[in-house]
This record gives sequence, C-alpha cells and structure tokens, in this order.
Amino acid sequence: MPQQDYPQTPDGRYFVSRGRLWRCTDPSLDDSARRAAVKALMKARRAVQLAGDDADAEAEARAGVDAAKRRLGERGPVWWDDGAPDEGGFHPKNSSYAEWWHALSEAERARGE
Repeated sequence: MPQQDYPQTPDGRYFVSRGRLWRCTDPSLDDSARRAAVKALMKARRAVQLAGDDADAEAEARAGVDAAKRRLGERGPVWWDDGAPDEGGFHPKNSSYAEWWHALSEAERARGE
C-alpha cells in the first residue's frame, strides 16, 4: 500500500504518482515477509546513495533494490491471477483504468500528478 494519499485503482493493484501507475505491494504477503522486504529495500536504497562514484557498488545496490521490489511484488511477475496484464508505468488515461481516472475529482487526480 502506498504510504501517501495517492489515488489507488479500485482493484488495489496500482496507485498513481507522478502521473503513472505504480504497482502496489502484493496484499497476500504476510506481515513479517513484507517488513523484511521493506527493510531490505530501505537498506539497498541507502547503499545506492552511499555508492557515490563507485559504479560496482552502485550496480550491486541497485540489484538489491530490484530484488526487494520483486519480493514485494512491485516488479517481476504480477501477483494477481486473472490474466490481466501489468500496466505499470502507463498514465491511467492510457490504460484500462481510463474510465476510473476520468471519474475522479480534479483534486483526486491532482494527488496523482
């Protein structure tokens, strides 16, 4: 679940930030698995910042970010099983969520821009 008050699609698969659909964390993860993955993600993000000009350290840290996001279900294979494609990265108006997006109030859409 997104930490901030971003618009979230009715099916709970995505939230909208910076005008794009971002995949939510897999809701079937148990709390301890989710917490461990979030902890690993934060550690890897700090490592990216600390890598500085060390390309190898940065690549290793970015791989850690990717691994943690995959554990959370935010990247890699989708966590839903109805065959719907991953629409992450699309603007909601250019996705199957266009009708939902247009039905939001201007204030709600502004939270996602």
